[in-house]
Amino acid sequence: MTELVLTLVSAALLNNFVLHWPLGVDPLLAGSRRQVHALGLATLCLMLVVGVLGYALWHWLLVPLQLEALHLFVFLPLNVLLIAPILKLLAHGLPAWPFDGLWALLLGNAGVLGLALINVQDDQGLLHATALSLGAGLGFWLVLSLFQDLRERTVDNDIPLPFRGLPIDLIGAGLIAVIFLGFSGLIKT
Repeated sequence: MTELVLTLVSAALLNNFVLHWPLGVDPLLAGSRRQVHALGLATLCLMLVVGVLGYALWHWLLVPLQLEALHLFVFLPLNVLLIAPILKLLAHGLPAWPFDGLWALLLGNAGVLGLALINVQDDQGLLHATALSLGAGLGFWLVLSLFQDLRERTVDNDIPLPFRGLPIDLIGAGLIAVIFLGFSGLIKT
């Protein structure tokens, strides 16, 4: 149980998919202010479902049939085919949240596909894959929320003209990544 909690915390804070590995940066820079939490929740659900289903398909379909080389041809369509049902379920369950227009951001998120590939590469069991998927989704949502808060705080500041827009966003993302490096001493192995 301790190992699962450490995996969850490690995926969310230490080995964050957006900051540690540059996976899922596109939605971070393209997300709008009103859709931050909807995008975070949708990505969390998509990472959890694709991570667990991808691991199960790997072990119960691809490995027994000796089709391991086709893993990308299984994981990528799995990711694409699950976006619309997950968004529809979330919109039905949370009608006040703005889930419209998130399909393209979820489709362009390389973190979901990267998570499925990391789950089968580590191969430490279904519970570990579930904890890693949940931690990666929570970490993405956390970074997305922090980044949006940083964007809101820099809107009214006097920023030099060459740094306005994307440059200050990238500097802010780099500073958040440096802050997350402080968590590296949290777990001793």
